Amino acid sequence: VMLVEELVEEYLMDMANLNVQPAHIYPRVTDEIQKIIEMIEGLIEKGFAYESEGDVYYRVTKFRDYGKLSHRTLEGMLAGARVEPNLQKDHAMDFTLWKASKIGEPSWSSPWGEGRPGWHIECSAMAVHYLGGHLDIHGGGQDLVFPHHENEIAQTEAFTGEKPFADHWVHNGLLQIDDGKMSKSFGKMVTVREALSKFSADAIRLFFLSSHYHSPLTYSGEGIEGQQRAAERLRSALEADDSSVESTDAVEPAPFRERFITAMDDDLNTPQALAALFDLTREINRGHDENKYIRTAQESLRELTGILGLRLYGEEESVQPLSPFVELLAEIRQELRNSKQWELADRIRDRLQTLGISLEDGADRTKWRNRSN
Repeated sequence: VMLVEELVEEYLMDMANLNVQPAHIYPRVTDEIQKIIEMIEGLIEKGFAYESEGDVYYRVTKFRDYGKLSHRTLEGMLAGARVEPNLQKDHAMDFTLWKASKIGEPSWSSPWGEGRPGWHIECSAMAVHYLGGHLDIHGGGQDLVFPHHENEIAQTEAFTGEKPFADHWVHNGLLQIDDGKMSKSFGKMVTVREALSKFSADAIRLFFLSSHYHSPLTYSGEGIEGQQRAAERLRSALEADDSSVESTDAVEPAPFRERFITAMDDDLNTPQALAALFDLTREINRGHDENKYIRTAQESLRELTGILGLRLYGEEESVQPLSPFVELLAEIRQELRNSKQWELADRIRDRLQTLGISLEDGADRTKWRNRSN
């Protein structure tokens, strides 16, 4: 438990430092076992799943649209994969919803005996519980298209009877390093914290935005350094003094805004969206030199860069928007204190202390204060 909480804490702080807005809720599978069991029971009742010797499998032949996301057929899946014979299954491609427990593994009680949920059903059950049976956008890495997202569709649409499960699927290309997938298991990775120790969050964000999300991207320190200079150009345009309030000649941001929106409507084409912003930046700088009114254009640039999650503060203004994350960590810490997990609660307090955040425990809630302000 302590390791999990420590990693959650580090993740939330990394996201805050990257200026990623926090989610409204961060569900955990271990808190949702009953909802998962209920979904599996529903699939069994509808004939989409079956129990076999303590395991529960999804019946892929029952779901006629299986393979629609990855554009595969069951025959093609079998031909292109090494599938070990399993006499417990009705079909070789049937996948696990519930797995009977093994010695040394965590397990929970269920109508089918002690066991644990399968990977795919966890996501479907939490999505239905918190977001309903229909999503506007569902995303993930391209390596999740099959089988994970394909199985999510099969489970969720069979359970809810509603189609489609998601209106839009957004699958990003994988981050590479040295011409290979960035992966901890392969010993090839750069952590968020390591990157932030060398580059600003804006530079890192611009590095990713300069490539279409669907394309693979190779991590490059030189590339991020170039984006550091690009971020400075944007910031300089925002900070340029507007001494031409009385001028009737102004930089008009509307054409650039329209280009930005058109690009983002085109499958989130962020490279083209950035091109519009840098063209607007040049117009602002030119307008400043020509004594044109630039305030409206600057406000538009601030708004559009904000949509992309860019801060663009100078060093003296660089205040991390930590509030939502600190509030969440304070809530987690309070729950740990309520359950008498003092050591872990103290570790969160001490870690925040090193970041300039002081916690003050009250009778009902914990207050916090940023000592760096």
